[in-house]
This record gives sequence, structure tokens and C-alpha cells, in this order.
Amino acid sequence: MVLAGGSGFIGQSLSPFLLSKNYELIVLTRAESDHRGAVRNVHWDGKTLDDWLEFVNGAFAVVNLTGRSINCRHTPENRREIIDSRVNSVRVLGQAIARCAQPPKAFVQIAGVGIYGDKGKRICDETASPGDDFVTKVCEKWEAAFDSVDAPNTRKVLFRLGVVLGPSGGFLELLSKLTRWFLGGHVGSGRQYSVFNVTSPNPVTNAELMRELRRALHRPWSPPVPEFAARIGSWLMGTEANLALVSQRCIPKRFLEKGFSFRFPELRSALANVYPNQ
Repeated sequence: MVLAGGSGFIGQSLSPFLLSKNYELIVLTRAESDHRGAVRNVHWDGKTLDDWLEFVNGAFAVVNLTGRSINCRHTPENRREIIDSRVNSVRVLGQAIARCAQPPKAFVQIAGVGIYGDKGKRICDETASPGDDFVTKVCEKWEAAFDSVDAPNTRKVLFRLGVVLGPSGGFLELLSKLTRWFLGGHVGSGRQYSVFNVTSPNPVTNAELMRELRRALHRPWSPPVPEFAARIGSWLMGTEANLALVSQRCIPKRFLEKGFSFRFPELRSALANVYPNQ
């Protein structure tokens, strides 16, 4: 199994699970190659074919997690890096698969529910129309690159991720810090929806998320964060307020149609798993 960009937050959570299923794991990373340990780290730059190609040939599957974080100020330079890091990695992995004598059985590409833009309370399944903001444009270019990959002998699967919950990184790490400091009030109107784990069948509003997070961390109350304060705070933290203010109320229609069983279908049980000792 090859995880491209597997040294990040999601990859570090996914790797132990795959190892528990007895997969041999190759992580393509910008760090130096390191073949010691259960996970073999192989250097790549995310845009150029190189020696890492040999690990794609004969792999059971390739999962691409590569992409510069959008949790930053969206300056012209950062916008270019956000797009290029995603598009270039998809293209070069497609080129690698095309050169394989024994191509992987599956190419799983991670994208995002940000493609739907700010939909407020409207429910979005996989057929919902795209939005018109910057994150939407990122996702459209990302998915277009994946769609253009010609891999007739490899199954292609696209996952649009919602917000991923975990104790050691991602969106929840920041929210948990703010909540511990009694700054865990809802953001803006509190009516924008957050979605979990590609994705939870039960999306919740931002207000519901923060209420459950305060409960999990034993912080009974925090003042709400009005939109203007969220914008000021985001600027001070070097990120974009819209990442917290836009709303995607998504449901995993196709997973539900296939009868997929969710281990943590409700937010409260998911947070109890993330914070078991609270």
C-alpha cells in the first residue's frame, strides 16, 4: 500500500490501521528516505517521476493525501502552492501508474467537501452543485486532475472529506485549545454545518459542535464568537475566517446506499473516542 503525503495528520492516523491489517506500507514523503521500521518512508517531491515509481508498480493501492494545508492566509503565493501541490501530485501519480507493468488495483484520491461552497442549511449529497469561492476552485482543479488520469486497469475512487476529528492535529486541535481556554463559543451565526469522517451521516451545526466539544472537555460555557471577532482572530492566527464561517451540510448518500456501517455515527460518541480520558 502506498500513501502519498502519508506523513501528515490523516496519514499518521491511517498508517496504524493499515499496519493492523497486515499491509506493507510505503509513505511517499518530502523528508529523506528511511526504510527502517514498519513504515518505509520514500522521498519524493510531489511532482516529478523518480525512484519512488518502483514502489507503485505492484502495489495493492495508492492513496493520495498530498496537499498544502488551506489553513493559512490565502495570499497569491499561498493560493498557488495550495493548488499546485494538489494538482501536481495527482498528475505525477497518474503518470507513474501509466508506466507500471503491474498497476495498482485502486487509486484513491482525497478531495474535500469544500467543493460545495457555502450552502448554509441546504443538504449536499455527492450530486450537489459546486460553490464559487476559492476553496471550491481548488477542489474543482483537484478533481479535474484526477478525472484526467488514464488508468484503465486501476479502479479510481474519489473521497470528499469533511472535517476529520483527531486528538493530535487538524481542525479539532485548534478548537480544543480554544475550548480549554473558555473560548469555545460558536462562531458567527453558529448555523454553518461541520461534517465528519467522509462524512458522518449526522452533520451538526457549528454551535452543536462547540457545545459537544465543551461538554467533552468539561467547559460548561464559553462566549459566542461574533463574525467580526472571528475575522480578527483568524488574521492574528495567520489563517482565513471563511474556513470556519462557511457551511457545508453534507451527507454520505452513496455510503448509506451501500449499507456502510459507521463506527461513530454521532458526534458525542466520536468525541468520546477522541478524548477517552477526559
